[in-house]
Amino acid sequence: MAARHLWATGLALLLTGCGTAPAPPASAPAVTPSRASPSAPGSPAPSPYPSLPSSPAASRTASAPASRATPSRTVRSSADWEITVYYTAVEEFHDGEPQRVVGCRTMDCSDGDDDLGSYPADFVDAVHDEGTGRTASGRYLNWSYDTGFWIDSAPRTSSGGSLIPFVSAAADPDVLPRGTRFTVAGCGSQEDGSTTPRAVCAALRDASWTVTDEFTPGLGGPKHLDAYIGEETGPGFTDSQWYLTLTGAQLQLR
Repeated sequence: MAARHLWATGLALLLTGCGTAPAPPASAPAVTPSRASPSAPGSPAPSPYPSLPSSPAASRTASAPASRATPSRTVRSSADWEITVYYTAVEEFHDGEPQRVVGCRTMDCSDGDDDLGSYPADFVDAVHDEGTGRTASGRYLNWSYDTGFWIDSAPRTSSGGSLIPFVSAAADPDVLPRGTRFTVAGCGSQEDGSTTPRAVCAALRDASWTVTDEFTPGLGGPKHLDAYIGEETGPGFTDSQWYLTLTGAQLQLR
């Protein structure tokens, strides 16, 4: 999980040229919270056209035996949450001075000193803050507090699982345990008290989220979670309406 959770930017309510909705997958696969093995490189770029996420729940093809009813999952409402979005930086949208990055060739090391290449300095900063970035080669430069920088085939959680747009969320383990599922029932307001943009709130509410990641120690806190929305869609993404922090949000916990 990225180190950027100490701050969040107050955002413009109007779309800029870079603020199109991050495109969630056509159907969100189930999230596996354990360490995932690297997948094949070359993930396709997101669609520039916004669409709302679909539920990751899969329908069952076999019905339960007549004598045993399947128990329903208990739903619990919880108010006054702070929700910050996080995203995957994209190298092509950054043009800072080249900065050499050292780290690990794989995630299974800590504070490595391998040469991972040179990237725009503002891209490297974004990866450090958000936790992941897609390079021009199609590989991913990831960062976590216990590994440092490493190269991978997918955007990863701090434990090695794949980040899935509009599904993956992060929280402190003692606040929401890994595997907790929830939906956003109410968006509350932005940090400055302004109304949450309608399109952003609708996308966050229509998604079905699962806690698969955790904060850098000390950067989370009670009733604080991060929601992963996928790749940035253009230069200056952090000035768009999609990069925000909600306060007073309401969750439905499952």
